[in-house]
Amino acid sequence: MLFEAIKSKASIGAVIATPGAAKMLDGVAAHHVVDESVFHQISSVENSQGVISLVRVDDQPVAECLHGNPLVMALDGVQDPGNAGAMVRSAEAFGASGVVFIKGSVSPWNPKALRASAGSLFRVPFAIVGWEEFLAAIQERRIALYAAGARAEKRADEVPLHEAAAILIGNEGVGVPMEHERFGTLVRIPTQSVESLNAAVAAGILLYEARRQRQ
Repeated sequence: MLFEAIKSKASIGAVIATPGAAKMLDGVAAHHVVDESVFHQISSVENSQGVISLVRVDDQPVAECLHGNPLVMALDGVQDPGNAGAMVRSAEAFGASGVVFIKGSVSPWNPKALRASAGSLFRVPFAIVGWEEFLAAIQERRIALYAAGARAEKRADEVPLHEAAAILIGNEGVGVPMEHERFGTLVRIPTQSVESLNAAVAAGILLYEARRQRQ
């Protein structure tokens, strides 16, 4: 993660490492070596790689996520940081223009979300905004909203994701709020034997379908 941050030209405030991990940090400026017992007292994870970094990660105005022929992933009440990070990773992999964290979702700065993104949060434009601001931004630019929902009549391959589109993924337990999904088209991913998919898996499939249509 530290090397991804450096590669992405993120601002590195400080790096703390154990003696063993410090051997990997040749050329990394401003790193401090501390005893392992001290390191484990300040580490937030049980099995660390021996490196803690203070890195500045800036969110963007929502407009920065809507450039070109927009394909924006919007998280609406997503609570699991691992899911959130995986969604950002998929967004980068399938060419999304940006990711929007609607207020009430987990923070993109959550350490687990950052780790799950595997560096994508350093490169993909992302914004943290309220629902009203997000809705106004996509309506102003005539970006169609597609909300993931297991009870939808339309399949993902039946809607024009090759056009300007925002994909809305809701809370892991209850999905997209009904008061939000009414502003868009509800779409589903056909499955058998199971009623619904993990939120991050659903996001990845919908982003892949958008990419497939755009190619």
